[in-house]
Amino acid sequence: MDQKTYAIQWRPAAVADLDAIIDFIGKDSPKTAGEFGELLREKTLMLADHPQAGKSGRPGLPAYVLELVVHRHYIVFYRIRSSKRIVEILRIKHTARQTP
Repeated sequence: MDQKTYAIQWRPAAVADLDAIIDFIGKDSPKTAGEFGELLREKTLMLADHPQAGKSGRPGLPAYVLELVVHRHYIVFYRIRSSKRIVEILRIKHTARQTP
C-alpha cells in the first residue's frame, strides 16, 4: 500500500445508513437505488488519498469527526485514524436530518 494511502473502513452504522438510503430510493426505482448507492460509496474513495478533505467543527460533534458532502443531499461523517492509516466512515445522513 502506498505510504500516502489510507484504507477506507465503513462502520456498521454507516453501512446501515447507506442500506436505508438505497432501500428508500429502491421503493421507486431499484436500478436507480443501486447506482446511487455506488455513487455515494465512490465519493468516499478520494479520502484514501486526501483524508483531510472534509471539514470539522459542526456543533455538537466531537472535534475528531469530519464531514464531507458527497451529494447535495448527503453528508458523510468520518474520522481519521492516522496511526492505523484508516479513514472510518461513521455515518451518512441526508442534509435534512439531524447529525449523528
